[in-house]
Amino acid sequence: MEINMKQTALLTALFGVLSFTCGVIAENKKPSAGTAVQGKDSIICNYPSNPYIALGYISVVFLILSSVAGYLSISYPYKKRSIPYSALFHTKTMVVFFNIAWLTSGLAAALLVWPTVTEQLHVSKKVHYNLSYDCPTAKTGLIGGGAFVSLDSCLFWLICLMLASNAREDYFDEIEDSSRGESTQVIDMGNDGPHATNKI
Repeated sequence: MEINMKQTALLTALFGVLSFTCGVIAENKKPSAGTAVQGKDSIICNYPSNPYIALGYISVVFLILSSVAGYLSISYPYKKRSIPYSALFHTKTMVVFFNIAWLTSGLAAALLVWPTVTEQLHVSKKVHYNLSYDCPTAKTGLIGGGAFVSLDSCLFWLICLMLASNAREDYFDEIEDSSRGESTQVIDMGNDGPHATNKI
């Protein structure tokens, strides 16, 4: 079965929405702080069981899948007809939105990975010898913000796909018009003898 543009757009949108959803749920499930247990000469931090770390990494995975699907959907040879990059990026609008899509994808990845890794470090390192340690968690709002930026990057990839569709239509229309406009040779039997003339 051949892949069409609607299918790649749906895949890009699906992965983007899943990344957003996982990020938002993770933000809502994040504990405000751990419980500090006083030891002899240390503080032991106990954190409640929650899906924050798992959802954070899942959100990152879906963000990567959405970005890869968006990128590949732009240059994919639909109907086995490829288009050169020079024709695909011949407009400034396409170049701008393509760069914005990559930038938002990178920013979303940073906002999702940073608090997820930070939370994992907090959970894995429970014993602290600073008696004033208050068992913090990852900074609130980062992974939620990353989720929204992830959704934004998905929308920018879809805009790029729309612009790529227009570029493909223009490119192949120009090729067809050029083919139709080629002159055909006709033999002219005039007084000067037979010779070829061009007829449009």
